[in-house]
Amino acid sequence: MIRTAIVIFLVVATATAILAVTGEPGHASIVWLGWRADMTAAAMVLITLMGALGAMIGWRLLLWVMEAPRRAERARADARRRQANETLTRGFLAAAAGDGSEARRLALKAADLADEAPGLVRVLAAQAAEAAGDAIAAQAAYSAMLGFPEMRLAGHKGLMQLALAQGDKPGALRHAEQAFGQGRTARWAWRALLEARLEAGDWDGALDLVKTALDRKIVSPIVAERARAALLAASAAQLETSLDPKARGQAADYAVEAAKLQPGFAPGVVMAARLLAVEGKANRAAQVIESAWKVAPHPALWLAYRDLKTSETPRQRAERLSDLARLNPDARESRILFVEQALIGGTPARAREAAKTLEAEPVTARIAGLMARVAFAAGQPDEARVWMARGVGAPQEADWSDLDPEGQAFAYQAADWARLTAAYAETGELIHPRHERAERTMSELPELPIAYADSAPFLHAHEAAPPPYEGDEGLYDDEPPEPPPPPPVGQRRPQARRRLASAPRAAK
Repeated sequence: MIRTAIVIFLVVATATAILAVTGEPGHASIVWLGWRADMTAAAMVLITLMGALGAMIGWRLLLWVMEAPRRAERARADARRRQANETLTRGFLAAAAGDGSEARRLALKAADLADEAPGLVRVLAAQAAEAAGDAIAAQAAYSAMLGFPEMRLAGHKGLMQLALAQGDKPGALRHAEQAFGQGRTARWAWRALLEARLEAGDWDGALDLVKTALDRKIVSPIVAERARAALLAASAAQLETSLDPKARGQAADYAVEAAKLQPGFAPGVVMAARLLAVEGKANRAAQVIESAWKVAPHPALWLAYRDLKTSETPRQRAERLSDLARLNPDARESRILFVEQALIGGTPARAREAAKTLEAEPVTARIAGLMARVAFAAGQPDEARVWMARGVGAPQEADWSDLDPEGQAFAYQAADWARLTAAYAETGELIHPRHERAERTMSELPELPIAYADSAPFLHAHEAAPPPYEGDEGLYDDEPPEPPPPPPVGQRRPQARRRLASAPRAAK
């Protein structure tokens, strides 16, 4: 305001001075209490402006002096507030660093300073008690939060974590239920309740919980959809072994719905195809697998697709598998399937050509076994043995581990389904419980003669023996395929055999 008055004064004074300089100063007379003053109009204007400016400055000075006590109080309050914020910040950092004694000291100091933030002081006191390992004080601090509506969720969460740390799962679940029952969003409470339902194998209860969370916008639609697909597949797996025909029919409905919700969820798709095939709906089962292959190819998918028809020749089966691979030709599983279908169809040259697309892939036990079968079919026994030797020490593939030694896909226990559901709902990726436990999988390496033999006699024996993993024999069969007979004894080389048994040889 003073700045504005000074600017106005300068403008008017300048204008008056210009008028006086130009010869038009004007004339003014003032008569007051018997006194008379004659002066120019310009001087009169300047005197008036200076008087008004002086009066305004004096008035502002008087107000400043009168407001000095209040201004000092505000300064003290600001300094106290800054000190309280600094103390709270240092206290939270100490609690996060695990320095319980320092955090508790700062919490006590903040209680005296932070009158305007009692909620933060209570949270700091609780966290400081936890950092100091004082469970009783932490429980008291969190319990005190329950009396304030705005802090009730934080109190329940803290009490739930304390109960879990003490092994009191029922108590932790009770606090999660109370928090989830409030109107505000509490994703942690939903997750705790969902994990409890999954651990108990209560798939129906978990489905209801997911629906409620979606209605209340606690989770996004995509998370809810993934969770529903996994839960429906878990329910189908539970009902599939029931003796009640209605339960088995319900299992098929659940699996089909899971495949519709998430075509990329291989466990649900494989189960849906298997149950549809049992009901005589092979064409519909094939459509379900084809839709899934376009989204996320998985080895269990093409194995299930292969076994949908059992009354076809190897060439017909190979052509059908080739059509499946063409739905997503650039995928790794499709490139592997092109090799498999060529082997099934009895065309080693095509298998050899298709195998070239896998040369840049890391060598796994599965890739090594596939390459050994290709080399064996092409009449290269030495190369086949080298690939087998490399496959012995090669790592396993996570997706291939989803098949047990009998070829059953996703034969999981309830605990595996629970972990799979929780992980898939959050990330959209499959976990592999069997791979984590390093369990045995379906054989990846073919049964080939390990003894060294000259190429000509070996090829002669190979021509009379069926190739490993015969195309018209499913990998789900109970009996493994018969290996080709070894070459005649007289044509073996004992010294070379010992060398092969001791260490692998480089590929030629």
